[in-house]
Amino acid sequence: MTDVVFHPLAQQELLDAAQFYETYATGLGNDFIREVERMLGQIIAHPQAGNVLTGSIRRRLVRRFPFAILYQTRADALFVIALMHLRRRPGYWRRRVRDDT
Repeated sequence: MTDVVFHPLAQQELLDAAQFYETYATGLGNDFIREVERMLGQIIAHPQAGNVLTGSIRRRLVRRFPFAILYQTRADALFVIALMHLRRRPGYWRRRVRDDT
């Protein structure tokens, strides 16, 4: 498994957060994206290392930023359900799982 597939709303969360951090401080948006990419690499290397939230959905925290990557491992890809801010609306992502299964 080497492919990473983002739910469209998770992709938008990544872009929105990066844009927010970039307006906060020049270069911080790129730092955020690099940290997400680094964590995705760790998830690919060790997909079972994330904490189980429910069923097959796991969570890994993003270093330096208050975000978590919510994902499922599938036979052919790593599916990113959400790039969830840790201090906002817990559980909002659950509809995405029902929509995609």
